[in-house]
Amino acid sequence: MAFMHFNKSIDILNSIDIENLKVSKRYLIDTLGYVLAEDIVASYNSPNYPTSAMDGYAIKYRDIEMGRLKIVAINPAGEDIDDEVVSGTTIKTFTGSLMPKGSDTLIPIENVEVDGDYIVIKERVPFGFSVREIGENFAKGDMLIPKGTEINFTHIGVMASLNIVSPLVYQKPKIAILSTGSELLELGETQTKSSQIRSSNNYTIEAIVKKYGGEAVQLGCIGDSKNTILNTIRDALDGNDIVVTTGGVSVGDFDFVKDVILELGCKVLFKGVRVKPGQHIMVARRDNKFIVALPGFAYSSTVTALIYLIPLIEKFQNTKSSNLKIVEATLLEDFTKRQRKAEFTACRVIVKDGNYFIDFKDKKSGTSAIMTNMLGNSALLITSEEDSSKNVGDRVKVMLLN
Repeated sequence: MAFMHFNKSIDILNSIDIENLKVSKRYLIDTLGYVLAEDIVASYNSPNYPTSAMDGYAIKYRDIEMGRLKIVAINPAGEDIDDEVVSGTTIKTFTGSLMPKGSDTLIPIENVEVDGDYIVIKERVPFGFSVREIGENFAKGDMLIPKGTEINFTHIGVMASLNIVSPLVYQKPKIAILSTGSELLELGETQTKSSQIRSSNNYTIEAIVKKYGGEAVQLGCIGDSKNTILNTIRDALDGNDIVVTTGGVSVGDFDFVKDVILELGCKVLFKGVRVKPGQHIMVARRDNKFIVALPGFAYSSTVTALIYLIPLIEKFQNTKSSNLKIVEATLLEDFTKRQRKAEFTACRVIVKDGNYFIDFKDKKSGTSAIMTNMLGNSALLITSEEDSSKNVGDRVKVMLLN
């Protein structure tokens, strides 16, 4: 079996175009974590009128020289008053109140003493002090949040200020997840044979899907029966956008997933990549639906999900990966390049004075099953097929996980 260069597999993934992306309007507070399918443009100025930024007294700046001004009215927030500031007078004004006609500056309460119906200015302020100008926050026509932005609490606040009740968002892709293998035990299931192992891949993948913008549909574990696998994947493909499987893609007698994918009429985008871990990764497509078949070992399936599944989830929401940060780091110990493949090696990341450093403390060597290597302050050292071994002090690329 010929394995594809890792870079080619990424090029194929990046070239995927999904037509007729699903969008819907959702109530504002329910859009957290969704991706905008429209530009958010300011429909008015904020503020629309000069507004007080503090509690104090609205004055004409030129009157500050008088030092003593008569209080002629009170201007509560939320009220429209007809009173006007004329020379020698002031109006008591509160945070958020519109500045009264005739005023251009606000003297804070702390800067004056009240003497009956007058204020005595104890500390001067510059012209326009504590007055929010028209459009200070945003001006009508300003592009505030572009289409393709993943919505966070700040975006919700801005949209609320614009009275956007239900913004248009991309629907999160529905992703069915199942693990194959007759040796697998579900959570809570009693072990009856020493050959049985506890399934974790499907839960790890579900967590990744939820964290990175998908809607997870957990299908659990199924045994190594070709008919069962065929029927399960067929049904899952009908009702979901992406089907993720773990196990069954290698070359063993009971590795049926790869055969089932072909029988279901899917086009294989790639099968077998020179990458460690996860060389038997397989991605296939049928219309606008996809199957991502991951290896069965825990570390291997997790790493390949990060590399291949997350970008595909983002394709359904017309956005580009910003979730997994890749940075440059300095090696604190030697790294031996073991295979002519792209490698993603678990390492420990240390941040000092804003710089990243990595070593391999507490990282075990062994198979692609060692999921515990991703615990703690871990990252993935990225080396290409063409890279050689690295030495202390070398600068390397690292994918941050936490």
